[in-house]
Amino acid sequence: MLLQFFGFLNLSFTDILDILLLAIIIFVAFKWIKGTSAMSIFIAIILLYIIRVLVSSFNMRLMNAMMETILDVGVLALIVIFQPEIRKFLIRLGNNMKNKHGRRIFNLILGHNTAGRDESEAVNEITDACSRMGEEKTGALIIITHNIPLDDIISTGDNIDASIHRRLIMNLFFKNSPLHDGAMIINSSRIVAARCTLPITSKTDIPANFGMRHKAAIGITEESDADAIVVSEETGSISFVRGGKVTKINNINELRLLLNESLTM
Repeated sequence: MLLQFFGFLNLSFTDILDILLLAIIIFVAFKWIKGTSAMSIFIAIILLYIIRVLVSSFNMRLMNAMMETILDVGVLALIVIFQPEIRKFLIRLGNNMKNKHGRRIFNLILGHNTAGRDESEAVNEITDACSRMGEEKTGALIIITHNIPLDDIISTGDNIDASIHRRLIMNLFFKNSPLHDGAMIINSSRIVAARCTLPITSKTDIPANFGMRHKAAIGITEESDADAIVVSEETGSISFVRGGKVTKINNINELRLLLNESLTM
């Protein structure tokens, strides 16, 4: 043994590596669920595990048996309690491992240009519509899908299947339109649905000035690889949301660049 700690913990290099790996896992999990309702539960579980290690080190048999039972049964409870966080983690992990340029290269091999005229026209139409709606303070929520299908979200709204046009977008979100309440879904440079219901984020540390559209945009981008555009009804400001992170658009060219990247992914 290379190290002795307090006379009863013998640490080798393997033990140190094991501890470091566990610390990294705890850090990643802590960062992942920070600001969510599961944070308090996660801290309680860590404290229970620390108590379990301490009672085992001091050879407290009764306490050790009780803590083992609690932690063993708690594994099943964790799967239920952290189901949303586990789902988000697996989705995000799959997206990060996927080569985001693979689809573009595949299309180029087949002779398809993913950054063609359709995408360029769609960028201009969406940008102009958002700019006009921002000036008129018309609330809007636009979702752009990528690799993960949103069929369950689309089924909550009304199917449209139309080309992207600024007038159509503005009419859909006009306050007296029956389709203005909810999200508009764009897939393969076409408007496929409107008035769709989105999941709301469980984060508690979002700014107080964010309304339901922002919370819904954060929620859907956390649970999928989709991007979202939010036009605030109160201020007319435009935000771009990706991976649960909100980027405030300061000028229309910034939105145009983000849209060009999003529609060609």
